[in-house]
Amino acid sequence: MKKSVFLGTLAVAAVSAGVAAAGTLEDVKARGELNCGVNTGLVGFAAPDANGNWSGFDVAVCKAVAAAVLGDPSKVKYVPTTGQTRFTALASGEVDMLARNSTWTFSRDTDLKLDFIGVNYYDGQGFMVRKDLGVTSAKELDGASVCIQTGTTTELNLADFFKANNMTYQPITIDSNAEGEQQYLAGACDAYTTDISGLAATRASYADPENHIILPEVISKEPLGPAVRHGDNQWGDIVSWTLNALIAAEEYGVTSANVDELAKGTDNPEINRLLGVEGELGKMTGLDNDWAVRAIKAGGNYGEIFAATIGEATPIALARGLNAQWTQGGLLYAPPFR
Repeated sequence: MKKSVFLGTLAVAAVSAGVAAAGTLEDVKARGELNCGVNTGLVGFAAPDANGNWSGFDVAVCKAVAAAVLGDPSKVKYVPTTGQTRFTALASGEVDMLARNSTWTFSRDTDLKLDFIGVNYYDGQGFMVRKDLGVTSAKELDGASVCIQTGTTTELNLADFFKANNMTYQPITIDSNAEGEQQYLAGACDAYTTDISGLAATRASYADPENHIILPEVISKEPLGPAVRHGDNQWGDIVSWTLNALIAAEEYGVTSANVDELAKGTDNPEINRLLGVEGELGKMTGLDNDWAVRAIKAGGNYGEIFAATIGEATPIALARGLNAQWTQGGLLYAPPFR
């Protein structure tokens, strides 16, 4: 979900500036653990099992960063955050980074003084309805009741969409995705709106997912990605280039299964630099030269992570779409490792 930034901006910005100056890399190393802000529970993206073990698409980013910095992907403390608490948790130093399906926007990047270090999922807002409602397009929702999380860009997008199409709706306000699921299933609203990836994850958790459809309209751009605080460029570089390493690894065919073998040296200079065989890229960020090898081994490259957590073979069944590599018609593109 995508929390808007019109509340508490000055307080968050002031706290953020002070915490960032402390040096997050040193803090994480001294603590021996990465504090990673995640969703309170969204199947496929970030959710604990019955034993409290976290997994998911966003969780994999936390693990990769922990592996790169601490040498162990298990050295992560997962801090559940809501749409209302996530940015304050980051700004205050409660978490070292956010990996929580959050949209990169102008105001968050500038006014809240956050740094979105990349995009790990290109998304858009959509609508889910029960199949027996008989609706096949969002433009047929005139007069419908819609479950919507308050104070979010989702709420603003919804208002814009209905206004642009000369339609009316009744908002059913909710505070969390869990409440939205409950209200929607209870019949309190005709439709549920949020990021399409979130709708797919929510539908996958239902006992009867086949009885709920996601309508075809995509009414916004929602680039989701990890975030850190302004003012700590070294830490921002580490998180950013860890994500880039996962993306580049997929492009170059580096997997969790073959990374150790390829780390002995290849005929591709880009792979050699990525894996620390050539050059001293690790030292430029305060890490050793094997940081990317460890990040890739933690959960695989971007494609492996996608397939295992939210891909077409999982209950969530998301196609790669815009999240395919640039060589495959998608938008994923890691800068050069040189």
